[in-house]
Order: sequence, then C-alpha cells, then structure tokens
Amino acid sequence: MTAALNTRVTELLGTEVPIIQGAMARIADASLASAVSEAGGLGIIACGGAPLDWVEAQIAEARSRTSKPIGANVMLMDPNAGELAKLLAELKVDVITTGAGSPANYMEMWKEAGIKVIPVVASTALAVRMERLGADAVVAEGTESGGHIGELTTMALVPSVVDAVKIPVIAAGGVADGRGLAAVFALGAEGVQMGTRFLTVEECTVADAYKERVLAAKDSDTIVTGRGSGHPARCLKNKFSRAVRKLEGDMAKNGDELEQMYLGSLRRAVEGDVENGSLMSGQVAALVHERKTAAEVIDELVREACALGARDLAEMARANAARKRA
Repeated sequence: MTAALNTRVTELLGTEVPIIQGAMARIADASLASAVSEAGGLGIIACGGAPLDWVEAQIAEARSRTSKPIGANVMLMDPNAGELAKLLAELKVDVITTGAGSPANYMEMWKEAGIKVIPVVASTALAVRMERLGADAVVAEGTESGGHIGELTTMALVPSVVDAVKIPVIAAGGVADGRGLAAVFALGAEGVQMGTRFLTVEECTVADAYKERVLAAKDSDTIVTGRGSGHPARCLKNKFSRAVRKLEGDMAKNGDELEQMYLGSLRRAVEGDVENGSLMSGQVAALVHERKTAAEVIDELVREACALGARDLAEMARANAARKRA
C-alpha cells in the first residue's frame, strides 16, 4: 500500500498521493487510468480525437476496475470538444484536465456537475486567467514534457506560477522519480503530473516496441517537431521525426507532404511502428530504466521523495499558499 502524502491536491482530488497520470492521446485508456487511480494517484483517460462512444466505454471500464476517482482530458481545439464536454458532464467524471485552449464555455456546466477542473498551462499569464475563470488548480507544464509543449522549462515556470496564483499548482515535465517529486515541492508545487514515467508500466497498452524505445532512451534522444507550424511536440528521435524536422525547413513547399506524414503517426507508434510513428516522450525518458506496475512506480516515487524530506517540503508549500490567501 502506497504511503499517504497529503497536500491541497490530494484533498481536492480525493487521492492518497498528489500524483496525476498525464493524458497521453491514444495511450491513456481505462487500463492505465484505473491502475493509477487504484494505486492512490489520479488516472486520466485521454479523450483527444476519440469517438464519444469510446470515451463513454472507457470511463465505464475504468469505473468497473476501481471505485477511486477517475479523470478525463479534453483537448479544446478538437472539433468535437463541445459534445465531449457535455458527455463528461453527464457522466460526472471526477476531474477534467484541459489543454489547447480555454474551458470558459464549459466551466459552468462542469462545475454544476460537481467536476473539478484543472487546465494545463504553459505560461504564468494563462495560469492567472484560469484561476479567474474558476479553475480548481492548474498543471504548470514545462517544455521538458513529451507531446505538445510550450517554451518555458519546469524549473522556471512552476515557481512563477506558484507566486502568481492562490489555487494549487501541479508541476509537469521532467519528473520520473522521487528526486523530481521532492524538487517540485521545493518549487512550491503541491503535486506532479507524469506521462512518460507511466508509458512503460505493465498496465499501459502501447506496443512493447514503443516501451523498449523509451527504456533505451538517453538524455539527448528526444527532438521537438512542429515549431514551424506553431504546434511543437516532443518525441523520440527516429526516422519519422528526423524526416519531419527536415521538411519543416520549408513549410511553404512541404506543407502538404508534412500533413500526410502527421496523419496516423501516433497510431503507428502505439501499434509498434517505432520508425514511422510519432513516439511521444519527454526528456525524462532517460531516467526510466525498468518495467513496473503503476502501483510499484507510485510507491517507489513516494518512498524516495519522503526520504528526501518531501513531507516537510509539501508542508512548506501549503504554508506559503496559506499566507498568500490570508
């Protein structure tokens, strides 16, 4: 059983530990989310680009596997974001995280359904806006993260957001072990969101070939594509990502070819095509060396962090937040 580590985040979410599993499109399904929640964290089902019936089925499956809180993620740029937002309100998921836009149009509906809303932000200005909008907390995501990213590093972004808002801040980007968890508490965060660390757990349903590439990664093995198009994303270096970077040198000439390359690239990766797929992964893949269960990962993180004084650091973060609210 994972030892409890209490913060305002655990109180908000109703979890034993302040660890959220990142919403990885085509990866974070009921199997992974329920395992993380059952282990004491908060599992998130990634709904980006998914059919509504798949979302409903995955939430039902997750709830059949655990009685603990389950969350869902909404990518607000998705064409079906409005329908998805309504469905999640009807299903009364415990928590919704959002990205790629503002949840302003859905906040009242979600709050009326009793749902906690936690936007993912890549800047302090956006965090402040989300607090004014009524967000319950924010995830401050540094550029070290896998998938779609901003420009600021976790080390720079998290303390800036902590200083600017009164709601709990959850750090994301560059955390894979107890050292990272203790470090984000020292920066003033009261929880952590991790994606890459959960990519290789037994309950994650991606192909073994994808997991093995993450396990073998060095610190220099990620690359950012999409800067030319305004949609930067971090993934592992492979044939696909190198070809994309080369073509991005002339967007006007190669735009159509790039669009075709992007189509289905994440699906290919998830199914095991590690050369022609987009292997979303954070820089912290270099610290992931072993396959474990979600429960083993969470237990290890908490034990390591507590050995480094995480409980005292978390209490300091809580005290600092209380002084700001006073």
